[in-house]
Amino acid sequence: MFSGIVEKMAQVVRIETEQGNKHFTFRNPFVEDGGEFAIDQSIAHNGVCLTVVKNEGELYTVTAMQETLRLTNLDLLQAGDWVNVERAMSLDKLLDGHIVQGHVDQMAECVEVRETDGSWYYKFCYDSSEEMIRRGYFCVDKGSVSINGVSLTVCEPDVKDGKGYVSVCIIPYTYQVTNFQYIKKGTKVNIEFDIIGKYIARMNQLLK
Repeated sequence: MFSGIVEKMAQVVRIETEQGNKHFTFRNPFVEDGGEFAIDQSIAHNGVCLTVVKNEGELYTVTAMQETLRLTNLDLLQAGDWVNVERAMSLDKLLDGHIVQGHVDQMAECVEVRETDGSWYYKFCYDSSEEMIRRGYFCVDKGSVSINGVSLTVCEPDVKDGKGYVSVCIIPYTYQVTNFQYIKKGTKVNIEFDIIGKYIARMNQLLK
């Protein structure tokens, strides 16, 4: 479980393919501050919960299976790319973001980026349908959404012609400490819709 408050960015060092899986080795950004880090630990990478399978101090490795690669932008990564990383949430700390499972629902594509008086506005497009909406895969105005693992407030949600749209505003600090600084028109990002909305949507279906 995560909060969507990104701690660091990690750079891809190498990628190895083994059958349908990919092993991603990252430079460990937590070494410099002595933070907790161990094998079997869950780390969110661009919002995808992955388990540390090898810890080499300055480097660590995680593995993504075929289904994860199909649904997320991890399969698009190359050596040198940066991902947002967050360690699992501790229950004795404040929940500054929102409840993020690390289970990405799908990818979305950036269709607009613009700077607005020192902050940044991003608009994303994702596949939508009546069935997906019934299952809770949609956004509501002023609700929460996770994009590349970043907890954000929804602006101007819309659905039309089989596509969903969501806009977010990024303050300078978030822009500097996350890979939103690398997102441009056409960039694919990971999106996780609010888990509370999914539960409510499913409950409504079952109670009809």
